[in-house]
Amino acid sequence: MTQPPIAPRRPVVHRLHGIERIDDYDWMRDPEAARETLLAERRHYAAETAHLAPFRQVLAAKMAGRTPETESSVSWRHGAFVYYTQIETGREFGDFCRKRDASDGGSVLLNLDELAAAGYVELGVREVSPCGRFLAYSVDTSGDEVYELRFRDLETGVDLPDRVAGTYYTGAWSADSSSFFYTVVDECYRPYEVRRHVLGGGDAVVLTEPDRRFEVTVEATRSGAYIAITAANRDTTEVWLIPAATPEAESRSVRGRTPRVEYRVDHDATNDRLVITTDDGWPEFRVDHELVTPNPAERVYRTDCFAGYIVISLRRGGEPLLRVVPMDGTEPWEIHPETTAGRIALVHNHDYDTTEILIETGSYSEPTRWSTVDLATRERTVLKTAETPGYDPAGYVSERHWAPAPDGVMIPVTVVRRRDVPLDGTAPCLLYGYGAYEAVFDFTWEAPLSVLLDEGVIFAHAHIRGGGEMGRAWWQSGRLTAKPTTFSDHVAVAAWLEGKVTTIATRGLSAGGLLMAAVYGMRPWAAVIAEVPFVDVVTTMLDDTIPLTVNEWEEWGDPRKPKDFASMLAYSPYDNMLIPETKTPLLVTGAVNDPRVLVREPAKWVAKLRAHGANVLFRVEVEDGGHTGPSGRYAHLDYEAEIYAFILRALQQ
Repeated sequence: MTQPPIAPRRPVVHRLHGIERIDDYDWMRDPEAARETLLAERRHYAAETAHLAPFRQVLAAKMAGRTPETESSVSWRHGAFVYYTQIETGREFGDFCRKRDASDGGSVLLNLDELAAAGYVELGVREVSPCGRFLAYSVDTSGDEVYELRFRDLETGVDLPDRVAGTYYTGAWSADSSSFFYTVVDECYRPYEVRRHVLGGGDAVVLTEPDRRFEVTVEATRSGAYIAITAANRDTTEVWLIPAATPEAESRSVRGRTPRVEYRVDHDATNDRLVITTDDGWPEFRVDHELVTPNPAERVYRTDCFAGYIVISLRRGGEPLLRVVPMDGTEPWEIHPETTAGRIALVHNHDYDTTEILIETGSYSEPTRWSTVDLATRERTVLKTAETPGYDPAGYVSERHWAPAPDGVMIPVTVVRRRDVPLDGTAPCLLYGYGAYEAVFDFTWEAPLSVLLDEGVIFAHAHIRGGGEMGRAWWQSGRLTAKPTTFSDHVAVAAWLEGKVTTIATRGLSAGGLLMAAVYGMRPWAAVIAEVPFVDVVTTMLDDTIPLTVNEWEEWGDPRKPKDFASMLAYSPYDNMLIPETKTPLLVTGAVNDPRVLVREPAKWVAKLRAHGANVLFRVEVEDGGHTGPSGRYAHLDYEAEIYAFILRALQQ
């Protein structure tokens, strides 16, 4: 074993609400001051995990073996062209392509490997203009999620001179393809302003959101009639519309802004009316349309308008489904996943004037499948199933179970296993959790998980409160001062698994990393993997100069308020060193460029854990890399192989 880095203590006293908190590692807020410590941590991690290298290579090879050398996505129509993505042998990122019809050999519009600097690239925006000639795309080559917006002439394949720095996600073209709407971030990485760029010309501010609790997005309605700008915080929204045919026109608010009221807007071009989804007077959301009857047992997430139809995405009893509502008043009908514990979603449906939609289905054990559904005949036609070399889905199973929480509430748990690995106490388990932001996770087949299952491990996903799998009330029961419910739910699921599995390792990322840190000392674990964990809860939420503080007070609380402060201080992992006596192996990750969880949080926590004798390793991305680790398909597989090698060795001890 190598000697772990010991960060120096430089105490700073924080005083608030009559309470003093001593922070020995506050100096790590300066990434330059912490750089040598971070480099030492990465060297220590490499040395301590060197013995896993052969096993890691075996796992990575198995994962790569489950990944087709050449991949091509399902194609989708947008205007006069059919679009698709493809990735060839040895490529990390691949191409964005299009063709006119089946006889057309197709052309590459964007080669992502050419855009990758130092092996890292992420796309923010990828929008083809209505005329089909121009592509707006934005690139992040470091992992900080701030993008440079570029424009490509698809007839020549050459980028225009127009470039815009400091942009963020979402964008929309004007109807005549002459200008593009986009968002920019402020000094705290908050998308606060929508601007309009005229090709070959300048930029104009369209709308600025002064309230720091709100973020803005911009998109075109599917009908192409409007540019929709949405300002949103955790439970309040406002939407403005601009006619896409007159991009210089002033934006007009649809329903203004009412605290604790959310709404989303789509455009029914057939009847030239807006279709609004809102929680105004209906906590689990309703569709403001005479053809749609709200149901208190359903959580409505969005509505999508097509010529003559509305398609509603919702969940009922924790299960996802789509409801098709014909606008001629005939009976609505539903589209469900093919499998238990599966997913279903609309994907790549760009054209309004169609009676055929493209859906995506799958599960943790069933490879992704793309199908068309004819809205008039209800006929469902499979177009493509993802290639999974060496994997037979018949040998695996996904199941839905329910675990009792301490207050009697039943927590849904998705359990995935190889069919010949019974849930009878003879196999180890990896338990995954998140539980924040009303997030609902897609159940997606991935090569790394399939390899883990082949090692005889059972995978369990705990759909704990704070997430959104059971609706808006599920989120409300695990946010703000109710946040500790998220942690007790996760421990309750682990207790339910006892007797059904041998040992349990647990993993979570970001808010899930907070979950891991909170439960680290609450019960015996074979290992804990806390990826980019949000752990210094009180200090971070008091610092309104960093990303994601002000607009997240509605999720975690505002510690300037005594009640919120007391609640957050009681569970903040950095302020509560609960070290298990068993010296549970703990793996923590972080990234210098991560704008969502600044690297100082995991770095400070690791330093403090070490000072208290914890068995901890810190895998930190000191150069390129973002919130979810390396980009690129093989780089991602290598990262997962690292994590799974750590988990499997811990489970086998």
